[in-house]
Amino acid sequence: MSGIRQATFGYLRHIQPHLKVCPVIALSILLEMAFYAGLPFSFRYIVDYGLLRDDHSLLYRLIAGLVAAAVAVSLLGYVRDRVYARLTASMLTDFRVAIFDHVQQLSLDFFSAGKSGEILASFSTDLASLETACKNFLGWGVLPALDILAGTALMFFLDWKLALMALLVWPITLAGPRIFSPRVAAESYQRRVEDTRVLSLVKENLEAQVLIKAFDLTNFFRTAFLERAGALRERMFGVGRYSGMLERSAYTGIVLLQVSILAAGAYMVSRGLLTVGALAAFQAIFLTSSYSLATLTQYVPTLVEAQGGMRRIGDLLEVETAMSDSGTAQLPKTLPEIRFEDVAFSYSADQAGLCDLNFSIHETGMVAIVGSSGSGKSTVLSLLMRLYDPDRGRITVNGADLKSVAIRELRSRIGYVPQESFLLDLSVRDNIRLGCPSATDAEVEEAAKAAEIHDFIARLPYGYDTEVGERGGRLSGGQRQRIALARAIVRDPSLLILDESTSALDAAAESAILKTLDRLRKGRTVILVTHRLSSVVRADRILVMDRGRLAGDGTHAELVRRPGPYQRLWQKQHGFVMDEARHRFEVSVERLRQVPVFYGLADDVIESAVHLFRGEEHPQGRVIVREGEFGAYLYIIVRGRVELLRDIESGKQQRSGVLEEGDCFGESALLEEVPEGETVRTIEPCVLLTLNRANFRQLTERRPAYANG
Repeated sequence: MSGIRQATFGYLRHIQPHLKVCPVIALSILLEMAFYAGLPFSFRYIVDYGLLRDDHSLLYRLIAGLVAAAVAVSLLGYVRDRVYARLTASMLTDFRVAIFDHVQQLSLDFFSAGKSGEILASFSTDLASLETACKNFLGWGVLPALDILAGTALMFFLDWKLALMALLVWPITLAGPRIFSPRVAAESYQRRVEDTRVLSLVKENLEAQVLIKAFDLTNFFRTAFLERAGALRERMFGVGRYSGMLERSAYTGIVLLQVSILAAGAYMVSRGLLTVGALAAFQAIFLTSSYSLATLTQYVPTLVEAQGGMRRIGDLLEVETAMSDSGTAQLPKTLPEIRFEDVAFSYSADQAGLCDLNFSIHETGMVAIVGSSGSGKSTVLSLLMRLYDPDRGRITVNGADLKSVAIRELRSRIGYVPQESFLLDLSVRDNIRLGCPSATDAEVEEAAKAAEIHDFIARLPYGYDTEVGERGGRLSGGQRQRIALARAIVRDPSLLILDESTSALDAAAESAILKTLDRLRKGRTVILVTHRLSSVVRADRILVMDRGRLAGDGTHAELVRRPGPYQRLWQKQHGFVMDEARHRFEVSVERLRQVPVFYGLADDVIESAVHLFRGEEHPQGRVIVREGEFGAYLYIIVRGRVELLRDIESGKQQRSGVLEEGDCFGESALLEEVPEGETVRTIEPCVLLTLNRANFRQLTERRPAYANG
């Protein structure tokens, strides 16, 4: 019963802000309880005096009084139901707002752990069970409990011996809940866990429709859904089975005891120990109290389910928020200096992060942060925007520790353009205005002009009032990116941050965005995070990250001459030329010499190979090579990134690495026909150069030793 108490107390705790309406509800309940207790008790006077003694005057007065009381109680009950309905709606709204507000404060770790399904379950099934419990709380909980107490007192008033016998209904009726409630609670909680798993899969399915249709994954998802739906079915069966046993146990005891009391009462009437009216009143009161007790036990499973829902909601509300926000320091309009001092950070104990990072940014213009995947460049941005706090060291802005600055104050100075330009299903104007809700229409249009998207918007069917669709699906990637840039510009930020925001764009769209940034960096600091070095050639300063440490600091001209990670990345990514006439990329001879399978080949052979490569474009999520299948191509990544996946148990895959621009894969397929050891899938839209085995063999026939080797 502890779960029932927890649900009840939780319910009462959230009523506190609405106590002013409780006296009306309490008065109505007491009057209704008095009526329903007095109605069966009146049978004694109706039978013994009105009927058996033929006192018609008393009979008429009793019946008239009962009719008047019934009408009054009904009207009062109508008022109470309206008041209580508003109370319940307000209380549940408070719950929803509390959950929503708490979710906004949770750390990114919570969401990256795939907990979205839990949040959706709290808003749907958990609150639905709580709503059911609240809605029935008076009619199935409070009123039956009061009826039982009043009925017990009246039964003792009529005959204490029958009343003692009637009290046996308590242990008989409550035995079921005591036995079965723990099972109902356990099954109900697990049912909600399975419900969450189903919701998570449905959410994932809806977000991956392009991938599902492109790779015909309908059966795969259907099989997974059937598995989770089957587990949910078993839990639903368990809840229904134990709930039914709980309710049935109460009714069985009531029926048996009712027959026993009727027999005992009849015997007492026959011996003159009890009047007929008293027996009729006692039997009516006992039936009313018994069925009130049964109603209460039927309500127990609802309370138990609500307790499970409240437990899950409580678990969610107890998740620690991202970080404390007690800072009060104010920042000036400009941010002349940002400093990282011995900063160390890791997302988890087994995941490397930043280590003893020291640097400062104290100039306007464009500062680029570059490095390969996993080098820590995006982590730097996360710390700068206080999405996380350092494990050690500190970050200062104008000499003030970020922890001493209110998060809202800090972020009001920052304009952020993420890699995925997430747009809401609103108009273009409203999506831009999200950056500054108080912006006027003129300021929105100025931001669009600065992002060089105004002319395009003006040509849309409804101009700035055109809806962009879910996630901006009615716009191209470049258009979404420019609207996201306008959304950041409308804040008039001191610090404009772009996190891999051009990585998914084609060469023309990227070049246009970079020209826009050249203008925007005047008078403010622009931080551009990218793995594509061609994007940062014109940056005023470049910070090079490597394995969580600062591995270089300077301009492109300085770093490209200096041996180190930047020079190696440049050599790997450099050497791909766009042939505008044929609208395709080509690889240079110098760059092809760096590919391992071409080591040692003569220049004329490599020159011939250059013309044998073919360009391919692949969208995000495309499987290029599948583990276990026989490959026949060498792939060189010109633009984009791919992930390497290995099959593990139960058909699942585990990421083993990431390849970026300039990397190649499939070399072994050129040398011999062997199954691929890993699956290769695009992380973002990719441009690849490919060479097949047949063409490669024709080249190597000129060098038999290489071909045989």
